[in-house]
Amino acid sequence: MKIIVNGETVISDAPDLAALLVELGKSEAKVATSVNEAFVPKTMRSGHALHDGDRIEIVAPRQGG
Repeated sequence: MKIIVNGETVISDAPDLAALLVELGKSEAKVATSVNEAFVPKTMRSGHALHDGDRIEIVAPRQGG
């Protein structure tokens, strides 16, 4: 399926958000995720099915002042 990850088109076979993070090498990273502008908590990622055309944002926390 074709999805958009952080503004880039990606072809993926991942059935859910957790599998996509594994596919992208971010499964161990501390990140925030959203699908179609809706926040998806870490505990819900494995149950959040992905569909063709979904827009996913993966954001790492940043420190600053």
